[in-house]
Amino acid sequence: MEYKHRIADQILTKKLASKGAILIEGPKWCGKTTTAEQQAKSILYMDNPASLETNLQMAEIDASVLLDGDTPRLIDEWQLAPKLWDAIRFEVDHRHDVGQFVLTGSAVPADKKDMHHSGTGRFSWLTMRPMSLYESGESNGIVSLAHLFETPEKIVGVNKLKIDDLAFLICRGGWPFACGLKDEAALAQAFDYVDAVIKKDVSRADGVNRNATTTRLLLRSYARNQGSQATIGTIVADMMTNDENEISIKTAGSYLEALRKIFVIEDSEAWNPNLRSKTAIRTANTRYFIDPSIGTAV
Repeated sequence: MEYKHRIADQILTKKLASKGAILIEGPKWCGKTTTAEQQAKSILYMDNPASLETNLQMAEIDASVLLDGDTPRLIDEWQLAPKLWDAIRFEVDHRHDVGQFVLTGSAVPADKKDMHHSGTGRFSWLTMRPMSLYESGESNGIVSLAHLFETPEKIVGVNKLKIDDLAFLICRGGWPFACGLKDEAALAQAFDYVDAVIKKDVSRADGVNRNATTTRLLLRSYARNQGSQATIGTIVADMMTNDENEISIKTAGSYLEALRKIFVIEDSEAWNPNLRSKTAIRTANTRYFIDPSIGTAV
């Protein structure tokens, strides 16, 4: 069965009609490249082993050669050659047309020392997340926020999923590859994702070597506090099971920032409706993972 990021695909279509280049960001395994491939007219896979070395050398010599092709042109794993950023900005300026390039790549941020332009006015950003139940086919999407405003009559929706089914979907998550698998194989994807984050990705976020045990303890504490407005101090206190696990609030904050950079966690920002009352209705961010399966896996 083929799964498609319906929401991201629609947003990408709109952005291609208004900007010269689109940068798709989000956690790994969420379908960034697949979504872009569906709209691209030509594709450059920077990390193709057969041409990787040649691509990197050409990016240093004359990056414009790599940008030649039918548009929209997809540049996958563009962060391997950060100089492509300025080359694309230059091309967008001189082509005077929209929908020229789509950039996708690893969740790990690109090295910005070779990027001299912010991309303002030329680039548009699209943040992708794992699929919703509507996108994976487990929800019919009858009830939505849009319908609450657009439909004058009563809105009624029925979901035939049982409690056990919902529990399975929470643990499986919205990872596109997992959505095509069943039972234990589908659940294994979240465990593999967590292991990759802990062992490698959290240290690659900013080049700082981070302890795997500390990262796992932090993620477990975060999972226990998911959906709450727990402070970093509360999360740290929850981690302190013995003297070997001591960590300062400042260090914990750096770990959390690294996890944000690679789209593992995504807090819901505090809300203040700007009413006359001096007290905000909610003053602290609410803790969430980018996908619920991360919390259940850790």
